[in-house]
Amino acid sequence: MKTVFSAGQLAHDPRHEISDGELKPAVEIPARAEIVRARILEAGMGDILAPEEFGMAPLARVHDAGYLDFLDSFWTRWTEAGRGGEAFPFVWPVRGLRADPVPDHIDGLLGRYSFDAGTPMGEETFAAARASANSALTGARLVAGGDRAAFALCRPPGHHAAADYYGGYCFLNNAAIAAQWLRDAGAARVAIFDVDYHHGNGTQAIFYDRSDVLFLSVHADPREEYPYFLGHAEETGIGAGEGFNVNYPLAPGADWGVWSAALDAGLERIARFAPDVLVVSLGLDPYEKDPISRFRLTQDDFTRLGARLARAGLPTLFVLEGGYAVDALGVNCVNTLTGFEAG
Repeated sequence: MKTVFSAGQLAHDPRHEISDGELKPAVEIPARAEIVRARILEAGMGDILAPEEFGMAPLARVHDAGYLDFLDSFWTRWTEAGRGGEAFPFVWPVRGLRADPVPDHIDGLLGRYSFDAGTPMGEETFAAARASANSALTGARLVAGGDRAAFALCRPPGHHAAADYYGGYCFLNNAAIAAQWLRDAGAARVAIFDVDYHHGNGTQAIFYDRSDVLFLSVHADPREEYPYFLGHAEETGIGAGEGFNVNYPLAPGADWGVWSAALDAGLERIARFAPDVLVVSLGLDPYEKDPISRFRLTQDDFTRLGARLARAGLPTLFVLEGGYAVDALGVNCVNTLTGFEAG
């Protein structure tokens, strides 16, 4: 299986995040990608390719033009306001406030285009996010060109980013961008299966009214876990998308027995949908030792995950999402990919 990775993704190097109401050391750091890449090389999985440059057009198929302009111009606006270092939003257009005026000031723009305070932005954030998206797009092109599977080693991750907001360490929705590119390249139907510990709220929002992209997510119950305000079982799509959004929220403490039952239910739904290609938002944070997870998957369970996904019999693009137990991240990722190849 080919891996797509850009060293440009490492330029986004946050030092801090706001978590649990406190300023803490960042966990979505370049070492995550470096550890996965090292393990792939050690395991001899296959070629590691640099991504192609796809330009802005595939991003604009998924993301709002004003949002992309904000990301592109952020650092200039930030420094022109006399700021330096990492940026965090602190005010949002919540209930009772107007969301329609586009502020001129960078602080207002940060609030308009974000949904949490835990995702720092810096000088290289957009460049790194674009490199990450290009990795996903290159992986999509490999699969569209006949490869059984490909792995896009993406960071920053993407599944929390919606059409016009960032958060959850995500700025561009890599899986959604790849899925839309696959549709534009000729795939009639695409399924996205998100197995991250946290719900892929951004991906759900992007495709919520569409029937050509089936979105499924196995994740921690949002009544207990981030992102809290999306990911409930009754969210099944609207309009043409009714029935094409499927959430499997699970209680904290879920082990392989509970988790895999939801996985199998999702795979059955995918089989009925009969897509041309499968995109897997590969979150590795359901791992039992992940610092921000309360699921209990073991390292061997990730091998089982890969094997179950292989049974779908579909061309498959794996896109890296979360996973913060850095010592085990590479092992869990390679276990999934080798489990798929052997399945």
